Amino acid sequence: MSKSEQQYIDLYEQCRDLICEHSSREMNACRDEAFARFKAKGFPTRKTEQYKYTDMKSLFAPDYGLNLRRIDIPVNPYEAFQCDVPNLSTALYFVVNDCFYEKALPKNRLPEGVVVGSLAKCGPLLAEKGLASLVESRYNRLASGGEDALTDLNTMLAQDGLLVYVPRNVKVDKAIQVINILRSDVAMMANRRVMIVLEEGSELRILFCDHAADDVEFLSTEVIEVYVGVNASLELYSLEESHYKNVRVSNVYVEQQRDSRFHHSAVTLHNGVTRNMLHLALKGEGSTCTLGGCVVADKQQKVDNNTLIVHEVPHCESRELYKYVLDGEAVGAFAGRVLVCQDAQKTSSEMRNQNLCATSQARMYTQPMLEIYADDVKCSHGSTVGQLNDAALFYMQQRGISLREARLLLQQAFIGEVIDQIQLPQLRDRLHYLVDKRFRGELSKCTGCKLCQ
Repeated sequence: MSKSEQQYIDLYEQCRDLICEHSSREMNACRDEAFARFKAKGFPTRKTEQYKYTDMKSLFAPDYGLNLRRIDIPVNPYEAFQCDVPNLSTALYFVVNDCFYEKALPKNRLPEGVVVGSLAKCGPLLAEKGLASLVESRYNRLASGGEDALTDLNTMLAQDGLLVYVPRNVKVDKAIQVINILRSDVAMMANRRVMIVLEEGSELRILFCDHAADDVEFLSTEVIEVYVGVNASLELYSLEESHYKNVRVSNVYVEQQRDSRFHHSAVTLHNGVTRNMLHLALKGEGSTCTLGGCVVADKQQKVDNNTLIVHEVPHCESRELYKYVLDGEAVGAFAGRVLVCQDAQKTSSEMRNQNLCATSQARMYTQPMLEIYADDVKCSHGSTVGQLNDAALFYMQQRGISLREARLLLQQAFIGEVIDQIQLPQLRDRLHYLVDKRFRGELSKCTGCKLCQ
């Protein structure tokens, strides 16, 4: 074992009881098994197909602090962090580092039966609603395959996170917005867990915004498990606006049942190193999914997106579009795989990855893949890597537009196709505005945010 793995093995062996003391029975139940897998395998190397573009050992080598005793962070984010998307009128919640913030919790008006709260402390509330076994029956079920060491690391160290539950046939009209804030005076590691459960016929829109509020090094791991029931609909949006000292590893696992609908958009505008993984299984006939991602990176920033869509049953549809604009010495990577099982006849799938490298130093690695075992399907995939069209730039300059402005307009139009897929009009407009600021080199700090001043 290298130093990267050994420090986490030693940490768990020395602090296991402390980790369990400040968490819940359901989260503690699978720690030892995850630790055994991590101890046996260690971090993946670049020889591992899913991690060929990112050196995970080097990212986890520094000695980060962990808040295992769950010491309160002295800040009320509802007063200090005004980061709501204008006119969206969301139900707003905060997760500080990896702990759901319950103090001064506002009375968000959500339909009867909807639960939004701490994953580790929701037991009594769920018992009152007759849902005592909800977490126990579903926690770590999608993520427990043992195929991903980063998921195992999160499982053995995570102490809290977020639970979102929507009962049968309940439609949540107001979008839920969760602000993930990284806050510390010293280099800090946070391990966050999220579970989202939509029962049959329910509908939900949820937005995660990731921010780093202090100018220190952060390392965050996140595992999100999503259950989309029969004829349910979920829109899941993710927006990262952290800083160049931030390392973020996010693994999302999704299970869809019959006639369900799932939309996921991941937007990275400011970061250091980001590694996103999404594994989605279509388990019910008639289910559909749409995945979108856009990345704007420059300097030495790096963004690695890895997706897997498994069509297990017939008559399902998947659509996937990821776009990158890379400037400076930025590095981008996209590896998308669609697996069509033998019984998944009448599958329809489309995957596209399109990329712009604005400088000769920027690098993009792309690997779209189809693996098909059924014979009655309609599947396509493709990728492009290029630069801005010289003819278009010349045409715009001939009409009085400066070269810099012409480049900005073409880059915005290129990214805009992904943003236009977002089904929340206010969020879509806000992202167009943030992308414009990002291309112009302006930091998109929200007005009035005391944490970022």
